[in-house]
Amino acid sequence: MNQLIARSAANGYKTAAIKHHGHGGKPAEEVAEKDSRQHLGAGAAAAAVEGEGSVQIQINQAGWTLEDTIALYQFFSPDMIFVEGYKHAGYPKVVLLRGQRDAALLKELSNIFCAVTWEPIEKEDAFSIPVYTFYGEDDYVKNIWKKVKAYYGR
Repeated sequence: MNQLIARSAANGYKTAAIKHHGHGGKPAEEVAEKDSRQHLGAGAAAAAVEGEGSVQIQINQAGWTLEDTIALYQFFSPDMIFVEGYKHAGYPKVVLLRGQRDAALLKELSNIFCAVTWEPIEKEDAFSIPVYTFYGEDDYVKNIWKKVKAYYGR
């Protein structure tokens, strides 16, 4: 993800990123500003801290979805939005596999354009999906980048 974001920025694209906190519970509060935490604690649905052109926003809303976040990001007019997690969403995706034990994801998920794996998987589990090893980063980042540009029509 970091390689794709860096490549996008280096090529002049305004890029946004969304990360799904898939470990249960709320993500850790990174904002160190005590006033915004107090505002949230007092019941605010959203609190923001701005300083020198940087804004950190926390929004508390039941049932927040990936589409809600994408809609919020549209305000900033990004050229590209990279999403990490949300593996069941219908968007084009790269599937990360630890090894054979995760290979079933290739049959379960939709809209996969490649997989990256730490350990080899059986060829029949991959169908016609390109599979790269995690340690061949130059190959898969270059090929994913081509797909991203094609997806965004660039």
